[in-house]
Amino acid sequence: MNKNTFYEIDRLQRLGRAALVATLFAVVVIMLGAWTRLVDAGLGCPDWPGCYGFIGVPQSEASIAIAEARFPDTPVEVAKGWPEMIHRYAAGVLGLIVFGIAGYSIHHRKAGVPVRLPVFLACLILLQGAFGMWTVTLKLWPQVVALHLLGGFTTLSLLALLTLRLRGRKPGIEPSRSASLARLRPWLYGGLMLVILQIALGAWTAANYAAVACTELPTCQGQWWPEMDFQHGFDVTQSVGPNYLGGQLTADGRVAIHMTHRIGALVVLVYFAGLLSALWRRTKNNPLRAAVGLVAVVLCAQILLGLANVVFHIPLSVAVAHNAMGAGLLISVVNLLWRLQGCRREHRVKTSDTKTRHQEATA
Repeated sequence: MNKNTFYEIDRLQRLGRAALVATLFAVVVIMLGAWTRLVDAGLGCPDWPGCYGFIGVPQSEASIAIAEARFPDTPVEVAKGWPEMIHRYAAGVLGLIVFGIAGYSIHHRKAGVPVRLPVFLACLILLQGAFGMWTVTLKLWPQVVALHLLGGFTTLSLLALLTLRLRGRKPGIEPSRSASLARLRPWLYGGLMLVILQIALGAWTAANYAAVACTELPTCQGQWWPEMDFQHGFDVTQSVGPNYLGGQLTADGRVAIHMTHRIGALVVLVYFAGLLSALWRRTKNNPLRAAVGLVAVVLCAQILLGLANVVFHIPLSVAVAHNAMGAGLLISVVNLLWRLQGCRREHRVKTSDTKTRHQEATA
């Protein structure tokens, strides 16, 4: 190994460690965001990026008096201000890590370090910051809240992909199984889209305070198909505030959102049950089976947490865990897709070789 190669590997390893730290920190930020939302602290600070014009939550009598003079319609609630500010501090730290990764990548771009994904992530972080500001200035408008949550999950999945590219090792796959696994890869992309749609439904459910619309299982309000108002439940043109804390939808609109999220969970469960079974049979005695098993375990845990949310009426710890496990499901599917990527390439090479041999034989 020459000196240049050694330094190139060292730079990639450093970037990989930073990407892993950023990925783990992104999970923390998502959990803090869920905690902030669940304790109704989304407007714990009426301004952005500070809190009542302070860098932290005002706590002394003098500071509180100044804060309430600045925002007379929003009395200071210290207990709600801190969750909001802790979430902002954590998001700020994550932004600094991502900007550091992007800067390092640009500086060492001639040494084989990936640049496009880190730079895209830095731009995405800036957009997330804007959505964080709009979440406050538009008074928890559900469209913005849902997009902000989706942006967080997008950031997490891309950080996980960057970590895999820099640190992951793809398992060796027998040529005899490569073709059959490659045929399942488009179905796994379909599964990824279903997970994203379900996360979007979860974001819309949270933004509209629809999680408590149905409080029993398997029925809702004592009926298998209760009264639902889909037109208002999924009206993305609804007007802004004055304040969306607690939600403004009718009961039937919230039931429509909740039931759609339930049905989506069932669709995801059935789809992945069939897909993972097929992958499990094709990965016997192969390291890829661990990635398949991970998706199955995380999916089951997520379904159980979702059921526990309804049965126990949205306890804080379970609800936060449900958000974290949704992030885990997304990462595990991305991980499986990345590890299956080699199958498609091997399948293409094998098919190309077969065609070449056939043409030579018939020439």
